[in-house]
Amino acid sequence: MSDRAALLKGIRVWLVIFVVCLVLSGATAFPLVHELRWTEDLLRALSVPERLPALMGWIERVRTGLDSADAAYPFLLYGTDWLAFAHLVIAVAFYGPYRDPVRNIWVVEFAMIACAGIIPLALICGPVRGIPFWWTVVDMSFGVFGVIPLYVVRRRIKLLEALTSAPAPVPAT
Repeated sequence: MSDRAALLKGIRVWLVIFVVCLVLSGATAFPLVHELRWTEDLLRALSVPERLPALMGWIERVRTGLDSADAAYPFLLYGTDWLAFAHLVIAVAFYGPYRDPVRNIWVVEFAMIACAGIIPLALICGPVRGIPFWWTVVDMSFGVFGVIPLYVVRRRIKLLEALTSAPAPVPAT
């Protein structure tokens, strides 16, 4: 396998991993009410309340809030439907770099900027919305961990670009 083909395959594997995570992250925003009930039940079964009472308290508070919103104001959860949809639409944008990484590197760079933007958003909006700091750190981790595969992809695309634009070797005569 040529260097170019190997780089292209590696780029595509990393992009698929990133897109799968993005789609799963988005898809899980649709059934939030049920997911939080299941999560609470699972945490109780694993004795988490005794080991991590702050986590359990937060999960209970969020579940109570979602249950109340779902019962009295279900339209509020429409915002998380749009959040889920945005994740799915952004995932579709990665078809461009999958198909032609060098030409569409801007999608990867845009996503890296978005990952960086998660940190100030969480640090500003978390306290405004009463989110515990430790949960804000969890939210920020999505940007930190999300940028890692994107950084690898960008670096590989730059290598691919260098290989593609390098002049062909002159055959010896």
